[in-house]
Amino acid sequence: MFDSELLTYLRHASLRETDVMVENRRVTAARDDANLQVDPEQGQLIALLVQLMGARRGIEIGVYAGYSSLWIAQGLPASGRLLACDIDAEITQRAQRDWAAAGLADRIELRLGPALATLDNEIAAGMAGQYDFVFIDADKAGYIDYYERALALVHAGGLIIADNTLWHGRVIDPDDRSTDTQAIRDFNRYLHGDERIDLSLVPIGDGLTLARKR
Repeated sequence: MFDSELLTYLRHASLRETDVMVENRRVTAARDDANLQVDPEQGQLIALLVQLMGARRGIEIGVYAGYSSLWIAQGLPASGRLLACDIDAEITQRAQRDWAAAGLADRIELRLGPALATLDNEIAAGMAGQYDFVFIDADKAGYIDYYERALALVHAGGLIIADNTLWHGRVIDPDDRSTDTQAIRDFNRYLHGDERIDLSLVPIGDGLTLARKR
């Protein structure tokens, strides 16, 4: 969202990454799919929101290499818990190593498998309305389904956060009719019309949508 010089300044003036976060981001940057990782300023904002809420229990849908989990878990109290959902056993090994290195592993439970099944299991187990926040950063076609489960799982006043909601600017390209782009457009339209939430799409990173359950 910023030119490179302004982004460098923003990070220099604001960012407070731990050494583990810096190393996680450095190693992940060498991967072909590094664009799946949140930007550091997004991670820091999410952690701040978690702290401001006084959150104790949350869900992350899409873990990848665990960078965003590091930020979220850091924002939780020592007794806080993050349910981290992913399907990739290989990349989440990196996440688990870094959670341990940061001293945060006891705050994070990794649940491997389709996230919708995990969320449905939580609802079936009586956890509806028991979570403070849900962070969605997974397959774009699943965003609306994830959102509906998240809305069931957070209590009134709880927060749902979704990444990539500006989708590299493709959402305003009339010639882009790809599945993921259309899924993000549909998701944004769906939330904009949903009277169950208060809403803001924040132009940070690739777009971060904040939805507060009424």
